[in-house]
Amino acid sequence: MLAARAIPGAPTTAAVPAAKPADFKNRRRRTDRPVTAEELAAGLDGRIPRSDLAVAYRNLETLGQLGLVRHVHLGHAPGHYAIVRREPCEYLACERCGVVTEIEPERLDDVRRLIEEEFAFHASFTHFPVGGLCSRCALLVEAFGRRT
Repeated sequence: MLAARAIPGAPTTAAVPAAKPADFKNRRRRTDRPVTAEELAAGLDGRIPRSDLAVAYRNLETLGQLGLVRHVHLGHAPGHYAIVRREPCEYLACERCGVVTEIEPERLDDVRRLIEEEFAFHASFTHFPVGGLCSRCALLVEAFGRRT
């Protein structure tokens, strides 16, 4: 299970070395959650060299074209990028606190089947997550009656 973290601010305007695609690929050992271009440019909390934000976006675009990363939207936040793995994953995102849970796609097969039977629509949750409330936020909403 993965939890979303607050997105750090953009890097300073000082000249910083460009992150190489190998740096992003090696990040697999350093963080296992989808990251934003801003986090990548900021150096993933010192795990890789900092870079210019435009360089980070160009690297992510190239890595996406090569099939090494994929773009995902995790709630009301900037787009994130996840390393493509052998086993795909899908996400649940809490609309109140922003926590993101990574799950195996087969755990949503019954939901997909129901949507297909009811609406003749083939649902996918790889680019956009299933939105809702985590159990903690659901309890708070039930107790206090407000979602935000």
